[in-house]
Amino acid sequence: MRLAQPTWTHRWPTPLVLALARLGPIGANLPAPGTWGSAAGCLWVAGAFWWPQLGLGCTLALVLASSYAAIAICGEAELRLGKTDPGEVNLDEVVAMPLCFLGWTHWSASLPAWAVLVAGFAVFRFFDIAKPLGIARLQALPGGWGVVIDDLAAALATCATLHAAGWLLSLR
Repeated sequence: MRLAQPTWTHRWPTPLVLALARLGPIGANLPAPGTWGSAAGCLWVAGAFWWPQLGLGCTLALVLASSYAAIAICGEAELRLGKTDPGEVNLDEVVAMPLCFLGWTHWSASLPAWAVLVAGFAVFRFFDIAKPLGIARLQALPGGWGVVIDDLAAALATCATLHAAGWLLSLR
């Protein structure tokens, strides 16, 4: 099976593609753009997913739709920049972040919400940077697929880690 890069962004102007992929000035001008992109993802989670307490189905539908858009946009940014998975492209961190917190209500009773958000941010950064558990192999997928899917896998690993930590805390 070959994953084709979506083509619907080909006609978009380069400044628009790069602004979206870089989250405007965050990826273009700040050091450690992946960390800043992850922080922006935490704000996205807090504003769009956390406080209104969307159901699992709605959360997954939003993540799926935003991930597909990010695959197209980040893949197009790769082409325009002439680089594979450029560090300045950080839309992928934002769209992956909600997966870190799936089922958060099950393990957040023992911690304040801000602590869960900070823990999720830190664990996600570990998995996104270290890329253990086969996550690094996902980055080799073509185009925007490799840019985004490794972050989605890092987010799911984060979710599993947070659930395990929440379970351990509940045993005390």
